[in-house]
Amino acid sequence: MTVNRRGENLRDVFIYNTLTKKIEKLVPMHPGEVRMYVCGPTVYDVAHLGHARSEIIYDSFRRFLEYLGYRVIFVRNITDVDDKIINRAVEEGRPASEVSLQYTVEYFMDTLKLGIRPPTFNPRVTDHIPDIIAFVKKLMEKGYAYESHGDVYFSVRKYQGYGELSSQSLDKILAGARIEPGENKRDPLDFALWKAAKPREASWESPWGNGRPGWHIECSVMAMKYLGETLDIHAGGTELVFPHHENERAQSEALTGKRFVQIWMHHGLLNVGGEKMSKSLKNYVTVREVLNRFDADTLRFYILSTHYRSPLDYSEQSLEAAKKGLDRVRRILVRLGEGEGGESREADELETEVLNHLCNDFNTPRAIATLMDAANRILEDLNRNTISKSLLHRFSKLWRMLGFFQEGVERATQRERRLAEILVKLREEARASGDYELADTIRNELRKIGILVEDSKEGTIIYIL
Repeated sequence: MTVNRRGENLRDVFIYNTLTKKIEKLVPMHPGEVRMYVCGPTVYDVAHLGHARSEIIYDSFRRFLEYLGYRVIFVRNITDVDDKIINRAVEEGRPASEVSLQYTVEYFMDTLKLGIRPPTFNPRVTDHIPDIIAFVKKLMEKGYAYESHGDVYFSVRKYQGYGELSSQSLDKILAGARIEPGENKRDPLDFALWKAAKPREASWESPWGNGRPGWHIECSVMAMKYLGETLDIHAGGTELVFPHHENERAQSEALTGKRFVQIWMHHGLLNVGGEKMSKSLKNYVTVREVLNRFDADTLRFYILSTHYRSPLDYSEQSLEAAKKGLDRVRRILVRLGEGEGGESREADELETEVLNHLCNDFNTPRAIATLMDAANRILEDLNRNTISKSLLHRFSKLWRMLGFFQEGVERATQRERRLAEILVKLREEARASGDYELADTIRNELRKIGILVEDSKEGTIIYIL
């Protein structure tokens, strides 16, 4: 059992570690405090569902840790200088800084709509150039890096353990490595820490001439600045394991001589037709496109219904199914309310089972299945008029722990509610006159826009979903 700084017992959490290929107990460097870094976006376009999957998984994981009583320092970076940003700026004929600023703001707006809590720190690369230069200088002083024609490279062969994270030998990595035109590195395995300036590119002064950071150095510098030399968790997509996280680990441990990350946590790809969803393949669906048809809770339900380490295939049919499942939960909470706090055997058993699943490699599909089973029991209790207020309260609390229903369960505006009331009145008149076909048509049309009508002994009940 883990103990926090106040001496309180905390549940033990076990996570699959990409480095060791085992599920391991999370043992924070600072008792009761989890320091976590998640690789954020490169801001050259609007966010797609691949970004949404990352954001929702780690937002829910953070909320779960905090529910257990851990203090979480959560860092997500913004890469605002990169080849992709530069290329977009050239295409559009405007400064790269303007492109990155526009899409940084738009990314923040998209995460807000998804119900993502802001990180503890959200650093941008361009705000940390002096830190990056200092990091590179130290690597050179230690003999792990060298300058060549204004570029600075990391000497991969000098770091023992390169390839362990991605489970690759140096020979295998070397077979796929090459020196690109314009590169001046000594070994195809080496990677850039600093890149000499090219015409019309953003650049900064450095001891090696004007230039800009390499991709991998940015995350190492920002992670250490805000979380220290050893992180509890470093997270991101499986596509980042190599070369990005492999290189991060190498340069960071070369600098400090310490273990850089306790647990490397990676989520699976979001696929379309069996291929990774990406902008380069032009097969992506933007967050905004999905949120025009489905609400953020439905998207969260869809994403968390698959284990974070498994690939997830995108389909609108799956989103429709997620909506139907979540609407059952919403109907319960709209009709019965949040319940009342308090202890009961049923409530305690539900919470224990859900938390057990989440503590075991953050198994959200099993946790959600448990909550859906509880929804069925609550509906059965409703029919028997034996609702447990404490079970209902815990049921609602556990959904909110994972980030659902942040804005409440009813989404209708006053205008929509008034419209629903008018149509329900017309439906009642149709039923009274024997026009059941019209009554059914009204009910079906209301259902299409998320308004459910239920007939009861007390009269017609309206549920706004």
